Amino acid sequence: MAPTATAEAPAPAPTAASVLAKKLAVREKNEDGSPLYPDYMPFYDPLETVEDLGYFDHYDPGHRADPNYPNLLANATKVVDLSPHVGTEVEGVQISRLTPAGLDELALLAAKRGALVFRNQDFRDLGFDAQKKIVSHFGPLHVHGWAPHPAAGSPEHMVIYDHKEDLRVRKSWRGRSPVQWHTDQSPEPQPPGTSFICMLESPTAAGGDTLVSSSVAAFKGLSPRFRKRLEGLTAIHSNNDGVTQELKNNGAGAVMRRKELIQEHPVVLVHPVTKEKALYVNPVYTKKIVGFDEEESDYLLKFLFDHIAKRQDFQCRIRYEAGTVLVWDQRITHHSQTLDYPAGERRHAFRLTPLANKPIPALVEQDDGECQRDEARVQLNLC
Repeated sequence: MAPTATAEAPAPAPTAASVLAKKLAVREKNEDGSPLYPDYMPFYDPLETVEDLGYFDHYDPGHRADPNYPNLLANATKVVDLSPHVGTEVEGVQISRLTPAGLDELALLAAKRGALVFRNQDFRDLGFDAQKKIVSHFGPLHVHGWAPHPAAGSPEHMVIYDHKEDLRVRKSWRGRSPVQWHTDQSPEPQPPGTSFICMLESPTAAGGDTLVSSSVAAFKGLSPRFRKRLEGLTAIHSNNDGVTQELKNNGAGAVMRRKELIQEHPVVLVHPVTKEKALYVNPVYTKKIVGFDEEESDYLLKFLFDHIAKRQDFQCRIRYEAGTVLVWDQRITHHSQTLDYPAGERRHAFRLTPLANKPIPALVEQDDGECQRDEARVQLNLC
């Protein structure tokens, strides 16, 4: 009699979790856990100092730009707005290959859309000098007062770094929300304009995005009469909180290249190219409305800060992979980091920050029928 065949047990069906794990995209990492870009590792020298740049003439490159963008978008394969009011992603364009005319148009598009995203950029591999040459097209490059620069050199490259071996960023936000809307270096006499973040390495699966909000839309989102009350006001900007945190968290290892900065700027500024009005206060650096009593100033600033933070209808979120470059105009946007990824994961980038014009104040104007031209307000009988 032939032996009875033994039926093989069926293979276990794959679980939903295992299928997901195979399909889930992960970002570029070295297998040994080392950084992808060791030349850009952060360097801290407590003895470093830097001279203030002082006032300078600034002519915005956007003034020279062709509004049809023939040089910037000649090779673009796709252009997608990330939200109605702020953020546009451009595919098929390498920033490194743009002509001076193309860079002028980049400044203009950033001034109109607030933030531009370019992926798979060879910009990250150009080296310090070539990167600085491109970005200095937009203005003289800022050197941060205490943030690190690459160990291999270039103080203008501000390194953004978070990893289990360097927790300075997380320590600076210990005990409070890391989501803090701001414009970089607003206490400078001439704050930043068209700025660049180049991502070198992102957390493995997700996280570490940048939130961006349109301060033009934030201003327009206020009632016309309230907007008139803000025009003509000025506010004090100071980096004293950042100075205090650096000294408190890092003691003898604290880096303090410059003295504390204090500057008075208009609450509402005018962009030099587009002439759009934008709300220019932020909860990180803006301390007081000039001429208001403390309680009055605190009350108004709290309202404006809440308005910036809560109005997600004029915000977008920038997701990064290695090689993503964010170009944004800091005169017409607010932004914030997110520390939503697992502590210890590596997030590594650099920022190059051209300084721009002294903020242009919006003049106090009489009612000019602005409300009647706002179709959304007219439809709701708000005029």
